[in-house]
Amino acid sequence: MSQVRRVVVDTDTGIDDAHTLLYLAGRPDAEIAGIASVFGNCVEEDAVRNIGYVTRLLGLDVPVARGAAEPLAGAARIARYVHGRDGLGDRGYDRPLPEVTGETGAELLVRLAHERPGELDLLALGPLTNLALALRLDPELFTKYRSVVLMGGSGPYADPGTLLMIDANVNNDPAAAEAVFSAPRNRLVMVGVNVTATTILDERAIAALHAADTPRARFASEILETYLDFYQNEWGRRIIPLHDPLAAGILLDPSLATAAVDGPVNVVGDGFLSRARLMRTADGLPPSFPYKPAPDTHVITAVDAPRFVAGFVEVLTR
Repeated sequence: MSQVRRVVVDTDTGIDDAHTLLYLAGRPDAEIAGIASVFGNCVEEDAVRNIGYVTRLLGLDVPVARGAAEPLAGAARIARYVHGRDGLGDRGYDRPLPEVTGETGAELLVRLAHERPGELDLLALGPLTNLALALRLDPELFTKYRSVVLMGGSGPYADPGTLLMIDANVNNDPAAAEAVFSAPRNRLVMVGVNVTATTILDERAIAALHAADTPRARFASEILETYLDFYQNEWGRRIIPLHDPLAAGILLDPSLATAAVDGPVNVVGDGFLSRARLMRTADGLPPSFPYKPAPDTHVITAVDAPRFVAGFVEVLTR
């Protein structure tokens, strides 16, 4: 078995976040070392209730902290139309508040890194507000994590005429994202919508989840319905992309990334949406406008989607 990665998860616990926690807990090479909640797919209170529901289902005893309920500036955008009002597809689960540490999500991220410097990986699955607040407490925080892997960003500029899914985690708090991409780090990995949109859980894979008679697979398949209702409008099929799980997969197995580019990332807006972009065109050239210098981020540009999806299904149906 490969070396166990001890992962601190920062999550706006919606449907694919819950799938990610199931996936991490089912991997023999992963250990969840702590979880912080944040707004995004649902309000923060629902996010922490969902953390509690999943950890109880899995029998996990890990420190949980309540994080940011709103972005650094402006009002929170909540994706109820994607994940349901409660974040788990409105299935009516009993979700009491879990026992929490009493510290903020940002304080948990800092404390764990200081207690075990160089031993932990930070996996960010929601808006980056907790990470930005943690950087205010310790500007060198990311140098104390072995790696920081985030599901967010849009990769390099795409070929002309190419459209991308919304970069929701960045768009929900652009100021926080800017702080994260400009911070010193050991290794910051961006797993953006440019690659997560290619990892499709198709009808056959969904049928395998439904057929597996385990609590983990039953829960994973139950919460899919609201997500499928949303994504059928993208492709005319009841299939979904595995956004957050892919980030966890790449953290545990970097060979799933078949192409990547190191370079500066800026947060850019067009008046409607904000995205985190590698400051390179599709041809590998700098953009035709000035941009802010930033430390290199490892930006994933292609993945072995079939291998990842097969592995994800195998873990959840094992």
